This record gives sequence, structure tokens and C-alpha cells, in this order.
Amino acid sequence: MKNVLIADDAIFMRKVLGDILRRNGYEVVGEASNGREAVEQYLLVKPEFVTMDVTMPGMDGLEALKVIKNIDKNCKVLMVSAMGQEAVIMDCIRAGAKGFIVKPFSEGDVLEQVKKLNFL
Repeated sequence: MKNVLIADDAIFMRKVLGDILRRNGYEVVGEASNGREAVEQYLLVKPEFVTMDVTMPGMDGLEALKVIKNIDKNCKVLMVSAMGQEAVIMDCIRAGAKGFIVKPFSEGDVLEQVKKLNFL
């Protein structure tokens, strides 16, 4: 598992996640600033996994997760959310998310979640 699509409405967060993943041998093959772009990029670049912010304008991360799951039931999506969104986290797990990266996060937090994907 080496290529990833990063979906987050904050350019800074995309950069931080991208830098962490690149430093650890992953290739960022696409970026999206909202859920609709995430779905379009998923179809275009066919990443091995996706990091998806929950809160984005237009189509949010949960809705984008559901659309991507309908396209590819085997997709691996890690949701990225702020602390205190437990109900949202449960909704995302029910919709098929494979894990969570909770903001604020460390490099270790991100890598721990990504490594879990290899065992799913």
C-alpha cells in the first residue's frame, strides 16, 4: 500500500498529512478540498487508500465516504476529525471507514492508522 489521496478543505492539513506520508514512503497521487473533488479524484487516480476530513464544504467527508464505498466496496478510507466528534466517528465506521486520525495528530498517530490498513 503505497499511494494515497488526501481530502481536506484546509491546504495546510493536506500539506502536513502529505509531508508525513511522503517521508514514510507513500506517494500522494491526488488531493481534494471537498467531498465532491474527493470522489472525482478517487475515480481518476484510484488510490490504495484515502485520508478524508469529516468536515468539508459542499459534500462532507461522510457523504463522500458513502459514495466512494458504493463505487468500490473494498476501498480503504481513514477519516480525519477533530476531537469531540464521537457520534460522527461512529457514523463513519458504520459507513465503512477503516480508521480515524484525530486532530491534532502526530506523525506516529497517522502512521499507526495507515499501518492498520495493511491488516484489513
